[in-house]
Amino acid sequence: MTLRNVAIIAHVDHGKTTLVDALLRQAGTFRDNQHVAERAMDSNALERERGITILAKCTSILWDDTRINIVDTPGHADFGGEVERILSMVDGAVLLVDAAEGPLPQTKFVVAKALALGLRPIVVINKVDRPDARAHAVHDEVFDLFAALDATEDQLDFPTLFASGRQGWASLKPETPGHNLTPLFELIVRHVPAPRVNVDAPFSLRATILEADPYVGRLLTGRIESGVVRAGMPIKALDLEGKLVEQGRVTKILAFRGLERVTLEQAEAGDIVALAGLGNATVSNTLCAPEVTVPLTAQPIDPPTLAMTFSVNDSPIAGTEGDKVTGRMIRDRLFREVEGNVAIRVTESADKDSFEVAGRGELQLGILIETMRREGFELSVSRPRVLFQEDARGHKLEPMEEILVDVDEPYSGTVVNKLSERKAELTGLRPSGGGRVRLTFIAPSRGLLGYHGDFLSDTRGTGVMNRLFHGYAPHKGPIQARRTGVMISNGTGNAVAYAMWKLEDRGPMLIVPGTRVYEGMIIGQHSKDNDLDVNVLEGKKLTNMRASGKDEAVRLTPPLRLSLEQALAYIADDELVEVTPKSVRLRKRYLDPNTRKRMSRASTD
Repeated sequence: MTLRNVAIIAHVDHGKTTLVDALLRQAGTFRDNQHVAERAMDSNALERERGITILAKCTSILWDDTRINIVDTPGHADFGGEVERILSMVDGAVLLVDAAEGPLPQTKFVVAKALALGLRPIVVINKVDRPDARAHAVHDEVFDLFAALDATEDQLDFPTLFASGRQGWASLKPETPGHNLTPLFELIVRHVPAPRVNVDAPFSLRATILEADPYVGRLLTGRIESGVVRAGMPIKALDLEGKLVEQGRVTKILAFRGLERVTLEQAEAGDIVALAGLGNATVSNTLCAPEVTVPLTAQPIDPPTLAMTFSVNDSPIAGTEGDKVTGRMIRDRLFREVEGNVAIRVTESADKDSFEVAGRGELQLGILIETMRREGFELSVSRPRVLFQEDARGHKLEPMEEILVDVDEPYSGTVVNKLSERKAELTGLRPSGGGRVRLTFIAPSRGLLGYHGDFLSDTRGTGVMNRLFHGYAPHKGPIQARRTGVMISNGTGNAVAYAMWKLEDRGPMLIVPGTRVYEGMIIGQHSKDNDLDVNVLEGKKLTNMRASGKDEAVRLTPPLRLSLEQALAYIADDELVEVTPKSVRLRKRYLDPNTRKRMSRASTD
């Protein structure tokens, strides 16, 4: 049996996971009458809700006498580090591009890595059944992108198919729909080379994906570069410099067959497998036979660019909505996350009640918090802050991002103004058809914190913004934060509609009547730039006198409803987000007003 290892790479929402579903179905992985969830590879609940792939996943299909190992990779920039490593264990790539949107920043990022590794991608222009599809123009854009990324002549001579992943067909021409995905299967077998490996050499494998399994412990997935691995054989792990990380034995070999993992007694060079048996080895380490001394080259793990403080929830109503509230429980959960997620770094504070959690971006950290609250945790989370670096001369450097924005022409001026205020530099502007323009910026990461909500409002929900880590650059100076103050409850109890009605002219509310509030909790946005302590507990004074106009019904404006990500972006440095399984509340770091004033004076001295 011959073997092919291929990665499917694309931008968010260009249809990777849907296409893999169709490949699995047509290869006979599922029975005809078997019920399979749509986007079967996105098994995580958050992946299904958000419609994005968060974790890289492997599967394999049999086509005639060829086993094709397929890796479905994340398309979001926050999970980009995972993409780079995955490309090192495949021999080919299927580049999926939306027939209307064309190549976007994440496409550019991953294609650059694939071309640098010498891969010759197959281009699939997906969603050609869209009414706004422009398949031939997108094909030209992909060619221009390859040329701009210094592709070789071989790489520029890429084969192209036009497809509809949802309808399950591919064809050589967009005007003539196909009947199935056979052209893609045949092209993968014909165009992607078989793994170039040495079965007779000692065993070696580059760890590419790390996960923690509750039954077998730490699982390291990668492609076997040489030799044969057998269950029970002794192995060791080497780091990038060749230093010994640990020694152990292979307790389990798991191979991917369809969507299931199958236990094997042995596996040969070229196959992608997951190994159990080591407790400390991690991504980028080389797992090898004891006689091997030189590690395989590997992509180092990207440094985190953003950090937040996770702390024990100490509000007056702590422990009423969740069952995991102690510092020890939060600590154990965070360190368990580190075991299976190499992009996250956790540092414990001296008081053991708070932890600095650093990651690649807002989305990645937001997903960790959302996962924890669904598991029953209560915690307080600080505003995200970027992690600075210093150059050789001691100058401060900050992380920068490349932003690509597609907007209707009337909104482009607003977007340019807002991003300029956040220290972004406009690097490109061109029409993208249909009365829309495509803008490109380079902006500091800290200037983009909380901008996405404003962007959607400014473009009436029609704009599309994509972000990609660009690198570190000199510090851009101060950036103005939130311009408005907040209204803070000065008592504890249940909010009263009459009191809220009286406060409406001061600014929009963040709560509804009947909400349980406490002293120091943020209940609304103040229309001016200062904070305001208010009473939302006071009901209407009842008398035995009747007068016209006194008994009108209270009509409240609907409150601002902030999602978890919006809340994290909204808060100031002296505020926290209280996260529980049932609620997301905003509060001041110091609940007592006198303590707040004292701390405010101390910070300005």
